[in-house]
Amino acid sequence: MQLRAASGGGCRRGDGMRIAMIGAGGIGGYVGARLAEAGGDVSFIARGAHLQAMREGGLRIQSDIGNVFLADVCVSDSPADIGPVDLVIFAVKLYDSEKAAGALGPLVNGKTRVVTLQNGIDSVGILRRHIPSDSVIGGATYLSGFIKQPGEVVHAGGLPHILVGGHGDPLIKDLQALCDRAVGLELKPVADIDNVLWEKFVTLAAFSGGTSLMRSGIGPILDDPEARIFIEQLRDEGMAIAAAAGHPLAEGFEGRVTTRWSAFPPHVKSSMANDLERGKPIEVAWLSGRMHELGIKFGIATPGHTAVFRALHLHAAGAAL
Repeated sequence: MQLRAASGGGCRRGDGMRIAMIGAGGIGGYVGARLAEAGGDVSFIARGAHLQAMREGGLRIQSDIGNVFLADVCVSDSPADIGPVDLVIFAVKLYDSEKAAGALGPLVNGKTRVVTLQNGIDSVGILRRHIPSDSVIGGATYLSGFIKQPGEVVHAGGLPHILVGGHGDPLIKDLQALCDRAVGLELKPVADIDNVLWEKFVTLAAFSGGTSLMRSGIGPILDDPEARIFIEQLRDEGMAIAAAAGHPLAEGFEGRVTTRWSAFPPHVKSSMANDLERGKPIEVAWLSGRMHELGIKFGIATPGHTAVFRALHLHAAGAAL
C-alpha cells in the first residue's frame, strides 16, 4: 500500500524534522495531530478501519483543549512506504510491541531517535532488542484518549505533558521547540527517565486496574469509601514493588497521584477500561499482571493487582469474533 494523503493529493514534505507516529490511537493520534497542526512533517502508521478512514476522510481530534481536523494525512500500514525519518514516536498498545518494533527498520538510520510513549516499564527493553540501543529514548505521558470511531480520536482528559529522556540531545531540543508551538502539548526533557517511568507505571497500573475492574470513571471511585480503598491499595502495592526493584518513589507520591486522578473529569476511565468495554484486547498482562509477576519475584504480596490480573485475564485477548 503506497503512502498518500487522505485527500488523495499526495504527502507534502517540508524541510523540518520528519516524524513517524507508530500508532494513531488515543496517544499517537492526539500527539501526532498536534505536532502536524504546529507545522511538523508527520506521517502515521495505522491499520484496519482506522487507516482506511484516515486515508479517505482525514483525522479528527476531539478535545476540550481544542479540536483538530487534519484533512491531509500522510498514512500507511507499512513503514517502508515512509522511509528514514528523524524521529519515531512509538505509541502502539503493549501487546503489539514486538511486531511493531520488528518493523521499524525502514524508518531508522544512524541519526534517528525513537521515543516510546507506551505504558508500563518494558517498552525501552523491547525496542532495544530490535534497533540500536542508543537510538531509544524513554518517555511518559498522562494523556487519556481513545478511538471513538475510525478516523476520530477523543482526548478524554489528563494533562497534555510529555516527559522524555535524551536530556541535551539536539533532536529532542528540536522536538521541544515544535511542542512549544503546538496547542495542547508540552514536552519536558528530564535527566532520570527511569524513575519517571516507574512513577507512571505505579500510577497507571492502579488507575487502569481500578477503573477496569470496577467499571467506573475515576470520580465515583474516589467518592466511594470502599472503592477508594481498593484503588489506593493498588497504588500502595505498586509503591512496594517499585522500592523492591530499586526505584523508590519520592516523598509525596501519594498526594501527587491523588492530584492527577482528581484532575480528570469524573467520568474518565483508563484506556484499558475503554478497550475492555469495546471488546478489544487489553494491556492487563503488562500492568497488573506485571505487578503480580514482580510481586512473586520480590516476595511481596500484591492481592489487589493479582485479583485484577486474574479477573481480567479472561478478556485479555478481546471478545471472540
